[in-house]
Amino acid sequence: MEITTMPQAMQLHAQIVKSPTITGPDLSLSKLFTFSALSPHGDLGYARLILDSLAAPSSYYFNTMIRAYSQSPDPDHPPRAFSLFLSMLHDPARLAPGPDKFTYPFVFKCCARSRSTRLGKQAHGLVVKSGLASDQYIEHALIHMYSACGRSACACKVFDRMSRRDVVSWTCMIDGMVDDDSPVEAIRLFERMRKEGVGINGATVVSVLRACADTGALEIGKKVHEIAKEIEIDSKANVSTGLIDMYAKCGDLNSARRVFDDIAEKDAFAWTAMISGLAIHGKCTDAIDLFLEMRKMGIKPDERTMTAVLLACRNEGLGYEGLRYFKNMRRKYGVRPTIHHYGCIVDILARAGQLEEAEEFIRKMPIEPDAVMWRTLIWACNVHGDIERGERLMKHLQLLETNADDCGSYVLISNVYASAGKWCDKAGVSELMDKKGLRKPPGSSRIEIDGLIHEFVAGDSSHPEAEKIYEKLDEIEEKLIEESYSPKLSQVLLEIDDEDKAFQLRHHSEKLAVAFGLIKTNPDSEIRIVKNLRSCEDCHAVMKLLSKIYRREIIMRDRIRFHYFRHGECSCGDCW
Repeated sequence: MEITTMPQAMQLHAQIVKSPTITGPDLSLSKLFTFSALSPHGDLGYARLILDSLAAPSSYYFNTMIRAYSQSPDPDHPPRAFSLFLSMLHDPARLAPGPDKFTYPFVFKCCARSRSTRLGKQAHGLVVKSGLASDQYIEHALIHMYSACGRSACACKVFDRMSRRDVVSWTCMIDGMVDDDSPVEAIRLFERMRKEGVGINGATVVSVLRACADTGALEIGKKVHEIAKEIEIDSKANVSTGLIDMYAKCGDLNSARRVFDDIAEKDAFAWTAMISGLAIHGKCTDAIDLFLEMRKMGIKPDERTMTAVLLACRNEGLGYEGLRYFKNMRRKYGVRPTIHHYGCIVDILARAGQLEEAEEFIRKMPIEPDAVMWRTLIWACNVHGDIERGERLMKHLQLLETNADDCGSYVLISNVYASAGKWCDKAGVSELMDKKGLRKPPGSSRIEIDGLIHEFVAGDSSHPEAEKIYEKLDEIEEKLIEESYSPKLSQVLLEIDDEDKAFQLRHHSEKLAVAFGLIKTNPDSEIRIVKNLRSCEDCHAVMKLLSKIYRREIIMRDRIRFHYFRHGECSCGDCW
């Protein structure tokens, strides 16, 4: 009997209970348990009841249950997996089997999902004690777990100690480095993999394309595309989607569109990647038109598709359209709104200066708003001059973030106080961050030159060509003065004198990157820069002037969107 629904599973269960000898209890029970636990149409609660009803279940039942918990989107399920795992270790009646080599990969997956390094390390210790440390599946699971928990150094140790590394091992490590925000190291590992003659597959290519997309490494991405063509996997659905995403995020929208147009049968992922690419490049009307074309083709949008559409509305300032798409999500498109969709609407309203409407929208949401949403509104209050509302919301946010380990809210509150000249209040926030051991992530900018990624932070002097870069900055400053440029000192949120503020602005990471680009690239080529944070107003103004002074097109991707600087103007219309 083929089981496809829970009513069928329950009927089979009833038959087993009534006539166990006729139906073959062991095989049939295993079948319905597996369906209940692992099928999208199953019932995890029912599967657990079956497990709990067994007098002496085999390890298969425990492993399948832990696997199901590890795959479940419910955040309450990983702790249940840990509890079940502990029962395998410490069953006083010795009715539960001990964990085996199939148990640990799912346990590590739960650790990765819950970002629990402590539990992961303890389970790793048990693996070593039980003599399973050299099992390749367990090693791969360890690499994924440590990377997902932000411990790529530990993942590297596991990788380096492996006695045998295959394509899956290398791909796990590359993917893990990308997950741990180390895409440059991921690209280097891929190059090492190629030198050692290890064959690659579609999963490897997708992981490296993610790294290229994160770093803006267009030339390396093109080489990966050529490799995919050589081994004839470039037309695979996940590779094609990865190529669209890579080209779009590296600033080559034309190549992204060519890949998209060449796909014979486009799935929702390919459509979404292209819509998202158009949106971040400011081609928002084109993004919405493509979404409408997707609907005409009968392709059902998913959560990410709707996020891309709402981002297009946000970047173009299409508040009415954004609200209309949001309201139609469930009824017309069959997509349940998530926290990301609600966040997009808050951003749309806040950018338009509709602060009261944005606050009311948050308070009436059917799901709990996150700190990011409140931060968006608070910063909009600061931008639009609604100081009273901003301070009231900051107090509310501070109450929410009392025990939080995320520095984002503290950095925002500190910046708001600084922009209002409330230096004592700013100092208090900084002191609280120090006590909690929180550090603001530094702003950094990357530029690719001849297939190598160069990364800069503000005031960076560690680059081998630092002397030439700072000489170029002096030249740039002289040319800016000739254009009557005046630094936007208000962008420096520190209690220092104006001369020091101007010095700080002069050495922002994107200015170091563009100076390096002017030195190392041909006069008729584009300069492409990727910044990890939102670009400040002063850097934005300087990039516009430099595009005119040097007659160069400067393409910069910040945390929000792409900026195309040409002839002294920016594609964003000074709205980002």
